[in-house]
Order: sequence, then C-alpha cells, then structure tokens
Amino acid sequence: MPLQNQPKLIGLVVVALLVAAGTGTVIWMNRNDASSNASSGNTPTDTSALTQSSPTTAPSSTPVPSTATYKDGTYSADGTYRSPGGNEKIGVTLTIASGTISDVSIKTYGSGSDAEEYQAQFKDGISAVVVGKKVNDVSVSRVSGSSLTSTGFNNALEIIKSDAQA
Repeated sequence: MPLQNQPKLIGLVVVALLVAAGTGTVIWMNRNDASSNASSGNTPTDTSALTQSSPTTAPSSTPVPSTATYKDGTYSADGTYRSPGGNEKIGVTLTIASGTISDVSIKTYGSGSDAEEYQAQFKDGISAVVVGKKVNDVSVSRVSGSSLTSTGFNNALEIIKSDAQA
C-alpha cells in the first residue's frame, strides 16, 4: 500500500471505531475491501464491506432517566448479550425498596460450558456489587471476571427500571 493512502485508511478505521464505541454496535470491515477502497481514495459505499451485528445489548424498552423514582416491589427481566459462542441470555430478578436494590437473584441460561461457567461466576458475585445500591447508581461492568454477562445484566436492569418506574 502506498504511504500516502495509509492516513486515509487509519482515519477510516478511527472513525469506524468511534462510531462503534458511541453506539455500542460492533462494526466489521473486510480487510480486502478496506485496502482496495483506501488505495482508490474512495470511502466504502458497498454495504457488503460493512456488517453490523444485531443490537443484542440494547434494551427493548425506553431508557429510564437517572432521576427516575421506582415503585417498591420485585421485578424480573431477561437480558441478552453476545459472547464469542453466540447470543446468550441471563435472567435478573431485583427487589427494590425505597429506590434501593435490597435483593438480587440470577437465573442462568448459558448455552455452553464457557457461558455456564461465566454466568455462574457472575451469579456468585453480583449480590456484593448491587445490593444496597440505589437503582439509578447501578451499572455493572465486570463481576468475578465475567464482563460479557454484565452486559446482559445491564440490559435486564434497563427493562426492570422501565417496569418499576413510579
């Protein structure tokens, strides 16, 4: 690849990564398509060069404002996420009292041994992370080494927040 085209390719990759990070969407680019477009000076217009994964982490309900208040009660939802093994699901049940999580339980649905193991680790560690916290302050990133399962939990949390909103 000629040196004068490398900044164009780097810029294209940086823009794609920023868009992906901002939307939570994974974007894949075929390397051959990217280099042929970069060498011609064109940006990709062929949609086969870009593939967008299905939005498995987006909640099915409208996001709840961080200032929302919640009705006391026990609420359940399933959260989905994508792992290297494919789409996964985790069940979340939260008990909310005065806007605070007073109890959490997890139902695992791991589709393979790795998913089962990570979901079990998550299940064992989540209570220490969320119980006693205000619902609006909870956003889980990693529990017991299980970062992908956290995405499913956060997805379910958004659904629960929507259902429990006062």
